[in-house]
Amino acid sequence: MVDIELIRKDPQGTARMLARRGLKTSLLDEFMRIDEQWRKTVSELQELRHTQKDLGARKDIDAAKRTKEQIQEMQKALEELEHARHALLLEFPNFPFADVPEGKDASDNKISKTVGKIPSFPFTPKDHLDLGEALGIIDVKQAARVAGARFSYLKGAGALMEFALIQYAANMLTAEGFEAVIPPVMIRSDVYEGMGRLSESQKEERYYLSKDDLYLAGSAEHTLGPLYMDTVFTEGELPKRMVGFSTCFRREAGSYGKDMRGILRVHQFDKVEMFSFSLPEKSEEEHRYLLSLQEKLFGGLDVPYRVVEICTGDLGSTDARQFDIEAWIPSQRLWREVASCSNTTTYQTRGINTKVRRTGGLTEHVHALNATALAIGRTIIAILENNQQKDGSVIVPRKLRKYTGFKKIG
Repeated sequence: MVDIELIRKDPQGTARMLARRGLKTSLLDEFMRIDEQWRKTVSELQELRHTQKDLGARKDIDAAKRTKEQIQEMQKALEELEHARHALLLEFPNFPFADVPEGKDASDNKISKTVGKIPSFPFTPKDHLDLGEALGIIDVKQAARVAGARFSYLKGAGALMEFALIQYAANMLTAEGFEAVIPPVMIRSDVYEGMGRLSESQKEERYYLSKDDLYLAGSAEHTLGPLYMDTVFTEGELPKRMVGFSTCFRREAGSYGKDMRGILRVHQFDKVEMFSFSLPEKSEEEHRYLLSLQEKLFGGLDVPYRVVEICTGDLGSTDARQFDIEAWIPSQRLWREVASCSNTTTYQTRGINTKVRRTGGLTEHVHALNATALAIGRTIIAILENNQQKDGSVIVPRKLRKYTGFKKIG
């Protein structure tokens, strides 16, 4: 979450931030109103407690009892105000860096570079589902019978392709010094909230187990960060880099049309994720480093891709700056996001209480960054569609062959 003191001290700056993100300032107005009531109630409560103490010293039992009842009522009102203020605070997005491109939505995102040549097929290319079903490696029909719509089975060479992608990413990143982590796929509500991923507007996307007060994680990022919750690093321990693998769960509410076909937008998917804690003054450098690793990973998969800098109106709520990697999807003749790379500054570390102790002894919140290494399902889609052959077979990218043990599917 954002620093509450920043909102209090600079409401005009906060209003400008909301406007840059295309959000209404009514959120700020309501927060300021509730916060003012909270501060007024705190002051009145302190006065009542002082009065109660004086009454007790004078042995005025009846008046002290009435004051105690007033205190209890006011304490309850204060708790209600705190709850309302906290819920509003969770709705505030992160402050974008000043040089993030301005824009209203995805159409204003900035293309930084394009790598690779869009394939020109001497035949009518198939989409990933037609390819996968014909090759016997994707089965959504049986998955629907077992789990409902928007689930899938990966079988045979499809499953081996996933294992290969995981090993490919893990080997590259551990060689870079990343700590390999398999995190939980469930997360407590208070920790999820601390990671900035459980505001009221986000809950519709989450799967919740009410009996246990646990959510199914929507990304390995969500449980990688809390591995170092309530931790104080020394400067020499940073950056702290992790690579995690996790099955992820999202409702994907509001998806429709082509996105619902095959394995593009499903309720359960797998990801290899990078996560880094950085010194604040080094986080922009760290962000570019994570982006370079994304390009290195995706660049080895024989798929055209481009790097996109996300504008203010399309930024993720936790992000101060964000880049996406988009792959070319021949069946849709569109670039589709396959990875994101974000600097969340202190937005998440404030919620999970992760800090660094400076050499002078002072502590401050570190910056947190996350980046998709490989979103398995979408990466498989891109590989299948861009490397398909006239006979319906698919050429396996050279970098993966030592992991798959085969050069071609079909």
